[in-house]
Amino acid sequence: MTTLRNLPSVEQILQTEAAAYLIAQFGRPLTLDAIRFVLDDTRARFKSERTTALPDLDLILTQTESTLTAWTKPTLLPVINASGVILHTNLGRAPLSEAAIRAMDVVTRGYSSLEFDLESGKRGSRLIHAESLLQKLTGAEAALVVNNCASAVLLVLSALAKKKRVVIARSQLVEIGGGFRIPDVMIQSGAKLVEVGTTNKVRLSDYKSAAKEPTALIMRVHRSNFKIIGFTEEPELKDIVGAAHLAGIPVMDDLGSGALYDTARYGLAHEPTVQESMQAGADIVCFSGDKLLGGPQAGIIIGKADLIAKIKKHPLARAVRADKACLAGLSATLLHYLKDEAEREIPIVRMMFLTVKQVRGRAEAWVEELGQGSVVEGESTVGGGSLPGESMPTFLLSLKVKSAEKFMHALRRNNPPIIARTENDKVLFDPRTVLPEQEGALLVGLKNILKS
Repeated sequence: MTTLRNLPSVEQILQTEAAAYLIAQFGRPLTLDAIRFVLDDTRARFKSERTTALPDLDLILTQTESTLTAWTKPTLLPVINASGVILHTNLGRAPLSEAAIRAMDVVTRGYSSLEFDLESGKRGSRLIHAESLLQKLTGAEAALVVNNCASAVLLVLSALAKKKRVVIARSQLVEIGGGFRIPDVMIQSGAKLVEVGTTNKVRLSDYKSAAKEPTALIMRVHRSNFKIIGFTEEPELKDIVGAAHLAGIPVMDDLGSGALYDTARYGLAHEPTVQESMQAGADIVCFSGDKLLGGPQAGIIIGKADLIAKIKKHPLARAVRADKACLAGLSATLLHYLKDEAEREIPIVRMMFLTVKQVRGRAEAWVEELGQGSVVEGESTVGGGSLPGESMPTFLLSLKVKSAEKFMHALRRNNPPIIARTENDKVLFDPRTVLPEQEGALLVGLKNILKS
């Protein structure tokens, strides 16, 4: 009669050559955990299923290897973005330039001058990195880089407006990705929210009226992920700044997207730029590094030197500070703008700069290589909470398959995974968002899936 006593012990399993191989691959502690997990699972199934069979030693070792592989398989993987969404938040937003990647690689391979002054040989400050580049690009007196734009806004409000009034238009009390809301961020900072205007109508007189009482900041938030259209009214930033400064109140502009160039050049609507906010007289401007700027995830704060100095000294600044990889990648990205090479070197800018003719040529080459499919007209979008409702004309590879759902599942299981989109039971691939160096892997993956 088969009983649980027939199961090999952990020690017996460890004596095998297969176990020695697993230990060499995964380490002894993790291998031991996996063996015990498999044995415990076997015992539980034996008792619940009332089976008379137990796995032999080879099967236990196979199950142990499968368990170890599952436990150690990475969940953060590179993918091929053929969806046509340039700043796909779920896919990590902006892919980095080669120079940014090299810069991050160099400073993370060994030690760096992150907080060391090479001139004096004494302790330095990480806060100086990227600051001079941001000053040159934007004309700001000072700058600070933190880990994302939400933390930048939280830090500014905490440092400059804790327990004080912050005036903001009702039309700008937005919710950003993940359910985070501007009013909630303001509450966490300790600032006192003062709403002016209505959802669709905000007048300069609303700001002037609110500024009659002691106020720490007037805050403008750019609606980067939605539009309000129809019966609307909102004063220009320069007019808000003028009224605020007359009352002795600084203005904070939360731009979010972080464009350093005119998106209208690419056939899109104009996205307010960082430089425009500075020219309008904003005292503090916050924006993202990984959206329209095209760099690593970062929150960037620029503005008046005295205000930035207060922000840098706030205790929260340490909690949300950027690391060496971010600072290196951001600095390299900013240099592309200073050297007027962003359209050539920064992937997301290059994608927007692509002509319809260039995109169509790639799609036609894909059809020829695959020996099937067709080229159809379509639209690419910017995404990433930027330029809502805006799209660019594109051409797509269209594949007619038996089951679009099953084909999409197979694409996601490919190595590397391929992210596409479906329409009318057809699977569509947009060349605009496929990096040139990934094109070969895309075609190999498609060929294999189409054959299976």
